Amino acid sequence: MDPENFLELANQVTKLKMYPYFEMAHCIISCLYMREDLAAGSLPFSRKHPLACWISCMCSIYAGGILSNFLLGEPILGVFKNSNSLMLATVVWYLIFYSPFDMIYRFCKFLPVKIILSTMKEVIRCKKVHDGVSHAAKLYPTGYLIMALIGTIKGNGAAFMRLIERILRGVWTPNAVEIMSPTFATKASLAASIIFIIDKKTDYISVPHSLIYFGVVIFFAYFKLSSMLLGIHDPFVPFENLFCAIFMGGIFDALQHVLANAKKGDDNPKVEIPRREEAKKKD
Repeated sequence: MDPENFLELANQVTKLKMYPYFEMAHCIISCLYMREDLAAGSLPFSRKHPLACWISCMCSIYAGGILSNFLLGEPILGVFKNSNSLMLATVVWYLIFYSPFDMIYRFCKFLPVKIILSTMKEVIRCKKVHDGVSHAAKLYPTGYLIMALIGTIKGNGAAFMRLIERILRGVWTPNAVEIMSPTFATKASLAASIIFIIDKKTDYISVPHSLIYFGVVIFFAYFKLSSMLLGIHDPFVPFENLFCAIFMGGIFDALQHVLANAKKGDDNPKVEIPRREEAKKKD
């Protein structure tokens, strides 16, 4: 592709309006994950507790805004100020849970449709990460950690809100804490936040901003499709294992294990370096 045309395409991607189509895709995927989390009890729960079901879905859809506003000391309910957006989310929730014969849910679960919706969700994820970093940079111009934190939460707020969202449904899962086992979406959002911070605050990247933004969109979409079609859930895991082995005591723990076995008289001690298991949770 001609460089000028590619740059023009990147500029068009940065100017895409998220409402209504991309926001609709985000709402649909969030509600689909909610039904998958409820599993076989999704329909009985939605019939018996419609209010709790609606609140849980809204918390999942607007999780990034709710948590970032809370951390930045801004009105938490401010994320619901856009009535059109809230109405769109409510209509999507209703159709996913209460459509006749579950037609809308089955249609959205159809793989080609879900691929399109998931790709659109990754576009809006990039937008949220970028807006989160930009907003935090205005409030804290030198707070790089804050920028990265807000960008990450904006990008995958539903994962951080999962524990609270399940409590609203009467389910207590204390092990569902995102920081204990981050999903790929969280790691990717953090990486994207760092890239946007370097682009905004330093001169290390001389590439036009639109190309960086477009590159992050491609990165999100590519690995999301890889997860759905090829089963590649977390490409960061090999690098995490290497980093932990070198800097987080893995090598020294293995060496200590070898020495301990040698003292016990074991002629063939096994060297095992602890590894992080690949998280296969929904992102």
